[in-house]
Amino acid sequence: MAVRLSRAERREQTRQDLISAAEASFVSRGFHASSVDEVAERAGYTKGAVYSNFASKEDLFFAVYERRVERVLTEVVPGLRQAGAEGAFDWLATSTIERRDRDDGWLAVFFEFWAHVLRHPELRERFAAIHARFLEPLAEGVRLLAEDRGLALPDDLEASQVVLAWNAMEIGLGLERLTQPQAVDGALARRMGWLLLDAVVGRAEPSTCNNGPRQDRRTR
Repeated sequence: MAVRLSRAERREQTRQDLISAAEASFVSRGFHASSVDEVAERAGYTKGAVYSNFASKEDLFFAVYERRVERVLTEVVPGLRQAGAEGAFDWLATSTIERRDRDDGWLAVFFEFWAHVLRHPELRERFAAIHARFLEPLAEGVRLLAEDRGLALPDDLEASQVVLAWNAMEIGLGLERLTQPQAVDGALARRMGWLLLDAVVGRAEPSTCNNGPRQDRRTR
């Protein structure tokens, strides 16, 4: 017997269907090449249904991005915390590169939308907020990495700044791989990621709350 959904549940189902259709369209065709009409058709709804749930095509993309970040936070981050800071950064540095075809479409449209945001200042705050939410667990990872090594970050450097630099490099490698797949692999992403992290954490001041010997892990 089919379960009868409430009005609110039906509305949420419609919204999720539209987000899934938008993601499929953006990933396969790109942000600018996709249209609201195409998203509606893919989802099996009218164009009016799209605009009753989303203010614009940009709003649709933000919904896609927010859902992807939420999935990482709820499905991936707990496992990374169990793996420990070093294991987490190892996995993060190599996973995007090694997923290749599965995420190429998303990477391409992500970069496309990022450029679109730069030309539309009114979109920057929301984009930055979603992006920052994704980076929060990584900042926690930097602090745990320093703690594991018995070190403390320099007073003039925040964990969030370290993560911004680390993520920018990894995103850059992902961009290069889209056009030069033979030049960028998981080993390179991992090596470059650790060169940056070790340059910061490996040179940090010894933590005052840990009197154990300093462990040097800069050779990788």
